Amino acid sequence: MADLVRVSKFLSLVLRHKPHEIGLALDPNGWADVDELIRLANVAGRRLDRPLLERVVAENDKKRFAFSDDGRRIRASQGHSVEVELDLPPVAPPDLLYHGTATRFLPSIRATGLRPGSRQHVHLSADETTAATVGRRHGEPVVLVVRAGEMAAAGFPFYRSVNGVWLTERVPAEFLTFPGSPGV
Repeated sequence: MADLVRVSKFLSLVLRHKPHEIGLALDPNGWADVDELIRLANVAGRRLDRPLLERVVAENDKKRFAFSDDGRRIRASQGHSVEVELDLPPVAPPDLLYHGTATRFLPSIRATGLRPGSRQHVHLSADETTAATVGRRHGEPVVLVVRAGEMAAAGFPFYRSVNGVWLTERVPAEFLTFPGSPGV
């Protein structure tokens, strides 16, 4: 299990944020050649082979990575800080989505809404439990309700990654319901 976590963290680094750290090239859609990834990982001192890579993709609880249909390429499902075009079609979201964060970020979010920060998209969850889990990673958790149906009607596009995470470029504060607000 420790091997899977270690490899998952390494893949997150090179497929989402810093492919250059091992000399890896991502195509415009974020795909990397599997054989090249394995070769460069091993050159960089990271033990990686095809069976281990397949286990990480199959067993990662968040389904962060995916193989291409032919199995020759791999990419992160979302969360990139490097410029990639995931080529996801816009999808009508449910009326409500959720965003987990830490309470210390609330003043900024109230002022400017949700912004992607170093990533390309704001990540949203379809359920409050998942959002709360995400929020806990950042401190004392809080779950914000995103009125996604209203946003979509106002012209904001939404995308759904292959692992079910909802993505949008930003969430203006007027589409957020904060804890303690009427109706929550």
